[in-house]
Formats: sequence, C-alpha cells, structure tokens
Amino acid sequence: MSTYVVTGGTTGIGAATREQLLQLGHTVINLDIRDGDYPIDLSDITGSVAALAQISSEIGAIDGIVTCAGVASHFPDRAKILNINFWGTVNVITALRGQLRTGARVVAISSNSAPQCTHPALVDAMLALDSGRAHELAASLTGHDCYAGSKQAVARWVRQQAPDYARAGIGINAIAPGYIETPMTQAVAQSEQYGAAIKAFVESIPLGRPGQPQDIAALVTFLLSPAAAFIAGALIYADGAHDAMFRPELAP
Repeated sequence: MSTYVVTGGTTGIGAATREQLLQLGHTVINLDIRDGDYPIDLSDITGSVAALAQISSEIGAIDGIVTCAGVASHFPDRAKILNINFWGTVNVITALRGQLRTGARVVAISSNSAPQCTHPALVDAMLALDSGRAHELAASLTGHDCYAGSKQAVARWVRQQAPDYARAGIGINAIAPGYIETPMTQAVAQSEQYGAAIKAFVESIPLGRPGQPQDIAALVTFLLSPAAAFIAGALIYADGAHDAMFRPELAP
C-alpha cells in the first residue's frame, strides 16, 4: 500500500479523494486548515512555507501528492485566492518533492474556468513566482478573474514542470473539473453576486448534471495508480463536456 499527501482533505473533492484512497488501504496525510493531520494555512505564503519545511522533515517517503485545497471566486480576499489556489499548490509540491519516491505521482486540481482568464499579466506574474506583482494586479480584478487566473497558472505550472519531474521518475498531471457540488461551490451558488450565473452555468452542462466530488476522486485515484504510469504533463477535463461545448476547436 502507498502513502499520499492530500491538501484540503477535510471537505469536498479532497475529502472524497481521501476516502477513496483510505478504502483502497492506502495511508493518507491530510494537510488542511481545518481538522487536518497537519493544520496549515495556505493563504499565508511565508507561514505555510515554514510549516511545509517542518512537515517534509517528519512525514518520510511518500508515493504521491494531491493538491485539492482551494477557494472559489466569491472569496473576499482576492490576493488570498491566488495564495491558496496557486501558491498553495506550488509550495506544497515543491516542498515535498524530495519526499517523493521514484515512480510517485502528483495530481494538481485546476479548473475548466482556467481558459476564461483574460488577464495574462496576472498569470505571468504567478508563473514568475512574483507574489507582489500578482497581488498588485489582483487588487483591480474581480474574484472570477483571480480564480480563473490562479487555476490557469496551476495548469501551466504543471505543464512546465512535467518534463523535469518525468526525468526523475515522477508523473505530474492536472485535472480541470467543471462545476462540482461541494460546500465551496454551494457557497458561490448562494451568493448574491454569482448565484444567477452559477444556476445558468449548471443548467448548460451537456451531460445534464453537475459533477460530484466522487467523480473527480475516481479520476485522481486512477492517475495515482500504476495504470496511469505513462500519463505525464496532461491537463484532463472532467466537466461533463462543458469545455468542449465552450471551445469545440481546442486552442493550442
């Protein structure tokens, strides 16, 4: 059996992933601000980096990392949307890379909202790991801009890192979920600002239903398995054909 680190494993996609892995007999270490095996506040870049250094010295060798921790567009602090979604992904993976065994797998959660980002400077600042510039830009943008930008930066960072990780015998991929019914998305759906748009968004899903956390957890579990050993550097949409409807001619 294997040992995995999951961020955001207390609720939503993270909780479903944690449960599926535990049912398969694996050991799961949950990094979460609430009820985590290691409580960690990923919104605090400096503090979380220090905490991750301590965690990496304690957990020993691991077989994979799944970064599920994230917040949605309704989160009131735009800078922290970037901190949790992007830096919370990059810092965890980077800090724990040395603990990954050869043959390990990494799965980052992006979003099918990633292509909707229309502020390339924001994404470029994140990919340059320039938090000051990214936060400056975020101050004048909407929550959706920051959410989509953070998730695009996650997907692009994974692609950039994949060849180097593969040469070290580690597979890293990203998943782009569509609308998944979780406590986070339900909060957005109930918000005054985004509620009507979310309702229309869900009704337009070609498959005819919103996704469930277990839908994404099943894909994560597959990507962590030996059956996915040759998949590396991929961004896999799991959204009921929503992105295909929006972008039938896939952009390069």
